[in-house]
Amino acid sequence: MSRVQIGRTVRRLRTERNLSQQALANRLGISASYLNLIEHDQRAVSGTLLIKLAETLQLDLAALSGSQERRLEVGLREALSDPLLGTDGVPESEITALAGSSPAAARAVLALYRAWRVAREDAGGIALPSGRRILLPNEEARDLFDDRANHFPVLEEAADGIADGCSAAPAEMNHAIAERLRRTHGLTVIVQPLDGVLRRFDPETCRLALAETLPRESRGFHMAFQLALFEARDAIETVLHEAALSSAEAAMLVRVGLLNYVAGAILMPYAAYLAAAQTLRHDMEAMAARFGVSFEQACHRLSTLQRPGARGVPFFFVRVDPAGNVSKRFSAAGFPFARYGGSCPRWVVHTAFSQPGAVQVQVAELPDGDAYLCFARVVARPATHWGEPRPVHVVAMGC
Repeated sequence: MSRVQIGRTVRRLRTERNLSQQALANRLGISASYLNLIEHDQRAVSGTLLIKLAETLQLDLAALSGSQERRLEVGLREALSDPLLGTDGVPESEITALAGSSPAAARAVLALYRAWRVAREDAGGIALPSGRRILLPNEEARDLFDDRANHFPVLEEAADGIADGCSAAPAEMNHAIAERLRRTHGLTVIVQPLDGVLRRFDPETCRLALAETLPRESRGFHMAFQLALFEARDAIETVLHEAALSSAEAAMLVRVGLLNYVAGAILMPYAAYLAAAQTLRHDMEAMAARFGVSFEQACHRLSTLQRPGARGVPFFFVRVDPAGNVSKRFSAAGFPFARYGGSCPRWVVHTAFSQPGAVQVQVAELPDGDAYLCFARVVARPATHWGEPRPVHVVAMGC
């Protein structure tokens, strides 16, 4: 990604702590005039200075990445350009200033806009009288993952414990998980023809049936998902309790997403996967082969590697169908996904459909000048019925 402008973020964080420019400059070992240039985006922030800023302000580096501000800018830009509001074009400089200097006010503007859309599009009233529920369940679920940069320490800890208990090399993990399910939980895994579904769990007989059409990596993921249901329930409920979601529908979506997260972390333990990413230089096909997972599973796991002190490259992840519908998206890179409307048809996420099987690479530049290195590939899933077309998507990542 190109150099991020974080001057307004630094200035806001400094003023929130009641520090003068001189006081912060002294702590950083730079001049007040140089800090002033940084705060006005006239000087770049080196990696060393960025780390020192995070330590001095007692922040995680992610707070200084500018990703939250960029998401706010995109939301404000979309909201304020809605023709139904009848407003003249708001200057880009004012949008940037509001997101960077007054993020709470920017979030309030977006909350009002979302509530207005709900009231306009659903006269039945999706919003509660208190105004608490202003997001659709899928939007609320997406926001939770975005706010956490798609990284959940409590789930990583639970997954590491489960993976350690399996005590298996990546190539043997499927067998180890099946054995753990059998010995610890009395669950038998069988592979057989299934009519119209890919998996079926029978709690009465304690049997998990997987469709014979599922490839090996998908069978492993379904077994890891079932193991997460048994052994990571407390960790998942902790995240749900902290999230304080507004509806049962949102909680259900988030719970499934968190179970998928744990399943991926069991198959691809954090430390081993981060080391492989660095050794293999983020060759996703090689990483998928090493851990016995699918290309999509390998990409999704890569987007979660944001553990403090052991971070991977902050990637965004997105999955799109041929109609352009986004069925999954996460961003540790602060990529400003559009909440309303579509994305550019020339983006590699859409053009990759024309070359299935090949990994497409593109440098995508946004209207604000930020550039992202993106790659995308078509992935296909098994059909549930004979004669039906296989579900096809494009999986893409970028940083």
